[in-house]
Amino acid sequence: MQMGIIHMQFQEKLKSSDMERRGFIKRIGLGSALVGAAGAVSIPALASSKKQAAPFTMDFAPHFGMFKNHAPGGIVDELRFMADQGFRSLEDNGLLKRSEADQELIGKTLSDLGMRMGVFVIDGGDNWKVSLTTGKQDFLDTFLKTCRDSVEAAKRVNAKWMTVVPGYFERNLPMGVQTGNVIEALKRGAEIFEPHGLTMVLEPLSDNPDLFLRHADQTYMICKAVGSPSCKILYDIYHMQRNEGNLIATMEKTWSEIAYIQIGDNPGRKEPGTGEINYSNVFEWVNKKGFDGILGMEHGNAQPGKEGELALIEAYRKVDV
Repeated sequence: MQMGIIHMQFQEKLKSSDMERRGFIKRIGLGSALVGAAGAVSIPALASSKKQAAPFTMDFAPHFGMFKNHAPGGIVDELRFMADQGFRSLEDNGLLKRSEADQELIGKTLSDLGMRMGVFVIDGGDNWKVSLTTGKQDFLDTFLKTCRDSVEAAKRVNAKWMTVVPGYFERNLPMGVQTGNVIEALKRGAEIFEPHGLTMVLEPLSDNPDLFLRHADQTYMICKAVGSPSCKILYDIYHMQRNEGNLIATMEKTWSEIAYIQIGDNPGRKEPGTGEINYSNVFEWVNKKGFDGILGMEHGNAQPGKEGELALIEAYRKVDV
């Protein structure tokens, strides 16, 4: 009888020990799965990524989609993730194409998070063709209507800056005449924006040689001719590196008209540190100039997935001054 009782107690201990062993293996397996899913990201790193990071010193502005793997829940989810990582602003080039409800949601969420709105693009469909350089009334009418629409969109998201691209060269007109046509269109646009304290920022681009606006000095001259606080330069460092280089010297010469800056390394148009531009030096110079505006992150992610998103954030921590 006593031997039977001892045997039963021994079997119960074995069973308990086996259950503990299987629970331990299961916990180890779960940890391994987390490490495997995140690549080089450890479990402590994943946990810490949920904590709120210190704000960046410079006002870098990501775009929607940059953190879609960490924040797959849509507009609000991604804005909250941006804020948690220390970003203080947002850019959304395609804002005008969003519904009014989405624009209002973006505006409310930015306000709740204490974030600013960066640029969106004034685009009535004529930005990527021959348009304002021609001086034709129909192109001017479309541009001015889009400016008026942009005022309303800006109110919903509390935006202060909007990007303007004046389209392609008109090869049948002298350069001076094309420039005059663009200046007159921008003067009319400035009349719409001035009463609201809004600024259209002209962006010289490098995408193709048909674009009318391609250089900083050209844009500077046009802004001076328009003569309005509502018409300034958007200095996109990626495009200007491709078109003319000599970044700091060129910014120094045109600084009085620069109201907004965008970022992208070259080649590749990815985050700082992936190309040839010395962003630490450029940002140090910009900071010494007392720039308190937004620096838009208008580029892609160099690496895919969550690991790439964390690498992008770390790249900006390295060049923040």
